[in-house]
Amino acid sequence: MSPLRGRSKGGGGEARGQPGEHSAGGGDWAGDLDWVDPRAPSRAPSERGIAALIARWGTRERAPLRPRTPRERRFLIRRLVAVGALIVVVFAAWFLISLYQPFAGGGGASLTVSIPPGSSGSTVGGLLARDGVVSSSFFFDLRSSLAGDSNKFRAGVYTLRRGMSYSAALTALTQQAGSSAEVSLTIPEGDTRAQIAVLARKAGLRGNYLKASTPKAAHFSPQAYGAHKGVDSLEGFLYPDTYYVYRNGWVSSLVAKQLDAFKQNLALVNMSYARSKNLTRYDVVTIASIIERESQRRSDGPRVAAVVYNRLAEGIELGLDTTLLYYLHNPKGGLTASDLQLSTPYNTRNHYGLPPTPIANPGIATLRAAAKPAHVSYLYFVVKPNACGALAFASDLAAFNTDVAVYNAAVKADHGALPDGCPAAKK
Repeated sequence: MSPLRGRSKGGGGEARGQPGEHSAGGGDWAGDLDWVDPRAPSRAPSERGIAALIARWGTRERAPLRPRTPRERRFLIRRLVAVGALIVVVFAAWFLISLYQPFAGGGGASLTVSIPPGSSGSTVGGLLARDGVVSSSFFFDLRSSLAGDSNKFRAGVYTLRRGMSYSAALTALTQQAGSSAEVSLTIPEGDTRAQIAVLARKAGLRGNYLKASTPKAAHFSPQAYGAHKGVDSLEGFLYPDTYYVYRNGWVSSLVAKQLDAFKQNLALVNMSYARSKNLTRYDVVTIASIIERESQRRSDGPRVAAVVYNRLAEGIELGLDTTLLYYLHNPKGGLTASDLQLSTPYNTRNHYGLPPTPIANPGIATLRAAAKPAHVSYLYFVVKPNACGALAFASDLAAFNTDVAVYNAAVKADHGALPDGCPAAKK
């Protein structure tokens, strides 16, 4: 029998075919072949490799999540409740410690604090927190409310310490009276911010007045009155008056009082005539500041305003020394020939129109004069010699030159002194 035709026992023996033929079942030898199903679609090289595997994995359908069993849901709810309770306990502990400060010390360096009359718990808390006496105005206000002390604060000046506890600060401010070191501070009409800063410092106020009297620090907008966007000072808005302030108080409280007084007084000024000339409230304040610096007698105010209005209407430069002196931070000084050549909008000899800002802080009389000038045709004015500061006004250049000649003669006769005094005052 040929060796190629053997039998298999039980059908499980070695079934062999002819050389070169493959069994349909594959047999044991099929595992050693790189066998490819001819019916399977072939993949391009770009569809092979790790990147393709990841892409196919991302697009394959995922099995839906197995729903949690009731036991698992109960466990999850209990865990969430426990975490929530822990958060509440931690927050409550922090809140109570912050409110009652069981570990607070006696405080640090001493300092004085001024409490204005009628201050509420939130106002006092803000003042104390700003000075570093307490750590939080919110918790101080809350402690004062819980203790029933919100309306028991006594005005005055107190010596406290930095980092005090809320209870210690409340005791100091409600159970003992502060010193009544209140002083009066008179700010003359026509003073500048720089001049008021000197007065505030002499009165014992704390802080930088020039910084406190800026729009950002005082939360006051000159643009609301017609100022251009570049204005960053409150010159003109710091109303001159007599104010009562606490010694060692903050200059910001003085600025706030001045701004309140300005708004109240400006509301009394009739702006209808100024508006008819296309002038803003800021223009009126600027003209009023010029009147303050140019005239010494109240009766001259409306006529100085008329000169400004008439020159603006006719397109003539104002030609005022006071505006340039303000720019040079020397309001009471003199000008040199080189000063007169400076290229600045405050040099109203060679720049048309009003200066960019007011040059002083006017009172109610000059505000009214600036809003309603005298009905005269004046274009010029100069100081009358030895007439207690009175001004001589003129409608034409020839008359003005005559007044100037009289003034110069008086200066020469008085050996260069300004002839603006009163004859009665001279010996």
